[in-house]
Amino acid sequence: MVDEPLYPIAILIDELKNDDIQLRLNSIRRLSTIARALGEDRTRKELIPFLSENNDDDDEVLLAMAEELGSFIPHVGGVEHAHVLLPPLETLCTVEETVVRDKAVESLCKIGSQMKERDVVDWFIPLVKPAGIDCITGVSCDIRGFFSMLFGCVNRYLSLSGGFSLLRPAEIVFFKARLLVRSNEEKTHKSSGECIFGAYIGFATEGILSTYLSFNDVARSSHDVEEERLGAGEWFTARVSACGLFHIAYPSAPDLLRAELRSVYNQLCHDDMPMVRRSAGLNLGKFAATVEPANLKSDIMTFFKDLTQDDQDSVRLLSVEGCAALGKLLEPADCITNILPVIVSFSQDKSWRVRYMVANQLYELCEAVGPEPTRTELVPAYVRLLRDNEAEVRIAAAGKVTKFCGIISAQSAIQHILPCVKDLSTDSSQHVRAALASVIMGMAPLLGKEATIDQLLPIFLELLKDEFPDVRLNIISKLDQVNKVIGIDLLSQSLLPAIVELAGDKHWRVRLAIIEYIPLLASQLGVDFFDDKLGTLCMQWLGDKVYSIREAAANNLKRLAEEFGPEWAMQHIIPQVLEMINNPHYLYRMTVLSAISMLAPVVGAEVTCQTMLPVVINAAKDRVPNIKFNVAKMLQSMIPIVDSTVVDQTIRPCLMELNEDPDVDVRFFANQALLACEQVMCA
Repeated sequence: MVDEPLYPIAILIDELKNDDIQLRLNSIRRLSTIARALGEDRTRKELIPFLSENNDDDDEVLLAMAEELGSFIPHVGGVEHAHVLLPPLETLCTVEETVVRDKAVESLCKIGSQMKERDVVDWFIPLVKPAGIDCITGVSCDIRGFFSMLFGCVNRYLSLSGGFSLLRPAEIVFFKARLLVRSNEEKTHKSSGECIFGAYIGFATEGILSTYLSFNDVARSSHDVEEERLGAGEWFTARVSACGLFHIAYPSAPDLLRAELRSVYNQLCHDDMPMVRRSAGLNLGKFAATVEPANLKSDIMTFFKDLTQDDQDSVRLLSVEGCAALGKLLEPADCITNILPVIVSFSQDKSWRVRYMVANQLYELCEAVGPEPTRTELVPAYVRLLRDNEAEVRIAAAGKVTKFCGIISAQSAIQHILPCVKDLSTDSSQHVRAALASVIMGMAPLLGKEATIDQLLPIFLELLKDEFPDVRLNIISKLDQVNKVIGIDLLSQSLLPAIVELAGDKHWRVRLAIIEYIPLLASQLGVDFFDDKLGTLCMQWLGDKVYSIREAAANNLKRLAEEFGPEWAMQHIIPQVLEMINNPHYLYRMTVLSAISMLAPVVGAEVTCQTMLPVVINAAKDRVPNIKFNVAKMLQSMIPIVDSTVVDQTIRPCLMELNEDPDVDVRFFANQALLACEQVMCA
């Protein structure tokens, strides 16, 4: 790939600081281009720090930045330097706008999953846990933060004492130690630690910082000087973001750190802010998938139970998703003991939003707990949800009825679920009926032919007559699923009268759905039955008031001609289509031309030349320019179909006449068609 010129790159860099938000946004979206121009070293040392410092921007710009940085590892020198991308993303994780934080967390996870295990421990894990200062044992140690803290204290001392003129040898040792800390080698860390304590002793001995730097003051000052990390952020947004990072940090952590990470997550699950607890509940499943089985049963399940008993319904409803995730991780016996009671309790929760979430997730839990607990516990819970007082809960439950019936036995579905389905088909809420209609056809293969005929067909007919168009539309679009079970004969006898009635429905989308279903129905009914029952309807749709219906009707005729053959089309379709060319309204004449152009490739050259081409040539004399330029386009589409002599003797003269028309659009399309004629003649 050729690099872009340097001048445009300079403009992009300059636009990063422009007052115009659109220019900044454009530049942020081209960060990869800027990084390639700067090179890996300058990107790490200049571009990334610049982005870290300039994070007080419009949310749209910050969102684009968070997205770009997620794929920035190649531009900073590979995974060895991936940690330099963490600071700007960490800052973005603390902004107020939710979408920015979510994208920043997503990018952090993307980067963390590619980092080496040691780098995850050194750089990624400190994002989600508070930094310690135990430099002697090395446990929870952040030497860099300690140096930054101590250096800040020295600066405060110098500002009080009058500057660098009072520096002692011990202070010089301190600054040398601060330089050494930049290295990642363990021995350098060790020597830095020795130097820093030597410096501290030197200061204390000379009495320079006796007031400011007692060891307890150091510990307290670390919170003042060093910024809080995400897991212990002062503002709730940081802690919300931290919850989404634990599943990346945990697998690479040593045992001591893993215990601390679980402890931090426990604190987040009990945070004072409901938003943090919601995030902890939402991400608990992903975190649990990385935890050892022993700790899963002890710690994680404790977190889960506490979240399910939260007084905020917004926290409890997100815990429902954790039920499904944890159910897949636990053994069936543990799932029955720990998860099943929670789900049953949630199905009767006082908050309808919690019950709504249960209705959405219940079928997934059936697989985790096994058939017997499903029959005894979850089926009654699902029946309660289907009969819930809140329409939103019934909508969610009705939309999952086919999936739920696919898990339980057919007999259980007929005994417990079908009575509820019958009630829902006449529900007072049109949205409940629409949700049921969108899935009920899928129950036919599950229940079998006999149950479908006896119990489902009456429900189908009831829904086909529903006053709400979306209900009728949802039933029509899934008729093929019933056809596979009961056969076309029974389907035509029971449902065809309703289908014919819906062909003239006042809502055009319902008519459109019927048209799209006609070719499938025709192929199953056979040509004789189609001519007798549906042939007239197909021609009527060509004269519909809605353009989408007329266009679909023309395409429908093409599909029918492909199904029944050119001879059938010549006998039953083409004569009736050609008669409509004399319609007084030009829009209907255009529909006829569209139908002819679609039928011509199907019926072949002979039928096209004998019956349809003369009609098209005659339409070239129409008084409406729209008709004439559509004729030019049609003639161009017919050139590959007919013989070259027909092109030269019939099509070309007509196009020459249209090429002299006073309307500019007619001349344009006629000229395009003439060029196609010339190519054919040359060939």
